[in-house]
Amino acid sequence: MRGSTNECAIRQAQVRFSAVYWGGAFFSSTIFYALKASSAVSNADHAAYMLEKLLRYGSGWLLTTAISNILLQLDRRASRNGPKESSLPIFIIASFLASLVAAGLWAGIGYGAQVIYPLPQIAAQDWSGFINDIALGAALFFGWSCLFISLIFSFELHERALRLAAVREEALSAQMRALRYQVNPHFLFNTLNSIAGLIEEGAATRAERMVLSLSTFLRTTLSLDPVNDVPLAEELALQQEYLGIERERFSDRMAFSIDMPPDARHALVPSLILQPLIENAIKHGVGTMVGRVEIALTARREGERLKITIENDVPLGANGSKPSGTGVGLRNVTDRLHARFQEDAAFTSGLVSPLRYRACIDLPWRVGERS
Repeated sequence: MRGSTNECAIRQAQVRFSAVYWGGAFFSSTIFYALKASSAVSNADHAAYMLEKLLRYGSGWLLTTAISNILLQLDRRASRNGPKESSLPIFIIASFLASLVAAGLWAGIGYGAQVIYPLPQIAAQDWSGFINDIALGAALFFGWSCLFISLIFSFELHERALRLAAVREEALSAQMRALRYQVNPHFLFNTLNSIAGLIEEGAATRAERMVLSLSTFLRTTLSLDPVNDVPLAEELALQQEYLGIERERFSDRMAFSIDMPPDARHALVPSLILQPLIENAIKHGVGTMVGRVEIALTARREGERLKITIENDVPLGANGSKPSGTGVGLRNVTDRLHARFQEDAAFTSGLVSPLRYRACIDLPWRVGERS
């Protein structure tokens, strides 16, 4: 289907270009004749001359159509046999031979027209004039053939560019889906650990509620398209559901705050991009400290950039370094941002003080439709 569509487009372009090609040759000949025309030539002879030229260049248009059909047949065979570049010499040889044949027919048409209705402003046809007409026709037809070959290859290059872009888009989509789906097993592992913790504590009722909340959360996340972005407000609403799960275990020790101006609510972000960051904040902050832990999320527009920051309290390590064990979630965030925005996004994380950890996402500012 794609090949037939491409051939149809080539044929349409061939009709337009050949009309311009031979129309230009006809008008050039007409202008040259007008500059040389003698006043002694009658109006009837002028009209006959114009008709003869119209017949000659019109027949040239028909002959180039035949040449184009021959080249299209070669193009079909070349497409089946491999890259068309390897068939370029065959295209050139076929064009040259077809041009010689067409030039002979074209000169014969002109000779026949002059025999049927001799015109005083055209020299009597002889073998020398006939050969000159063949030479002129061969140049015209071979020139057209080269242009048509260029047209075929330009369509081929355009088609290859479209296929390459589609393959790249499909590969990028597959990469983004793989990275996005990596979030769920990582999240599920951490949440099952929390449920196991509740069971060990003897809080069976809370563990049951957590399992039901987990089921609802997973059903919601799996329905999201990993390739499409979502407004930040929707992403935060989903994270609030996740926090509701974790509050079953850490309700007395976890404080979560959001500082976000109204305009940032509609900014677009990759779906579940905040999930690993909030998981890490809970796992390595709330899960490792005895006292109350604050998790603070801020979102701001800075010029044409969106900056999202998540900070949380962490215990002071033996050497004052960041908590160990972080890696999978943060690496996933980095990889997803690079797959989605290449070098136009950044992710940084690390300690900002001995007891404070920060993760920051820097994205291009993009706004979705307001509901």
